Amino acid sequence: MPTPELISPRSARVAAARRLGRRNFRGRDRLFLAEGPQAVREAAGHRAGDTATLVELFATLDAAERYADIVGEARAAGARIHLASEDVIADISTTVTPQGLVGVCRFLDTPFEDILAARPRLVAVLAHVRDPGNAGTVLRCADAAGADAVVLTDASVDLYNPKAVRASVGSHFHLPVAVGVPVEQAVAGLQSVGVRILAADGAGTDDLDDELDKGTMGGPTAWVFGNEAWGLPEETRALADAVVRVPIHGKAESLNLATAAAVCLYASARAQRASGGCRSVTESWLRTSDSRLPRADGGKSDGRG
Repeated sequence: MPTPELISPRSARVAAARRLGRRNFRGRDRLFLAEGPQAVREAAGHRAGDTATLVELFATLDAAERYADIVGEARAAGARIHLASEDVIADISTTVTPQGLVGVCRFLDTPFEDILAARPRLVAVLAHVRDPGNAGTVLRCADAAGADAVVLTDASVDLYNPKAVRASVGSHFHLPVAVGVPVEQAVAGLQSVGVRILAADGAGTDDLDDELDKGTMGGPTAWVFGNEAWGLPEETRALADAVVRVPIHGKAESLNLATAAAVCLYASARAQRASGGCRSVTESWLRTSDSRLPRADGGKSDGRG
């Protein structure tokens, strides 16, 4: 069994974990919280060289029994396991309805120079992104699209904000992320290793569909995404090789940041995998799922449109 149950929120261990909800303590200790079974599972399986990422795990008795495999993985990774009351978990957690597992993890960020040395083909650069939920969701989109790295500029939100960690649903542990990089340095560094810079902007002079039709998106690409409210400033747009807008074919005024990022990143992923990888996955899914979708006339789709 793990160590005895921690029944008091005034425990020193609980207090140390609770303060990681604040940015200054996270930065001082270089530790952050991962909440819920998916994030804790990913943390337990992650290592930076010989160092395990997961340091501690707090779990209610119910969660420890329900997710015994995750607790086992955490223990195998060398994490300290603490059985905790629901009050303790609620005290540590930053969610309204905690799921009974909270992990304390070491910082994950990668030096920007290491990202450049790896010669990335697809990168998401978050410039002036302030909402942690958006940052985490873009990180998740980049992970799903097969990006090689994410870069958060020095004007963007904290990567380890609990809301950003939750929104990434474990993607924090999947791909390199550099933090605190000035946007000018990020652009110049990526260009120096042959990466084309595309600034995503609703008022862009180039259309994403046109870029795809011209065949210009198959090479190494970095997308720069701006602030949720005002987009990218002119001086940042001027750094890019092209300023690209996602076409709006319907009546919507615009797309939110995370949705636009998903569209742009997947467009690049498709272009870079034009030999068949991305298309074959998509078409395979359509062949197995479209036949089960109801049609407007009450029949079934035949998979042809």
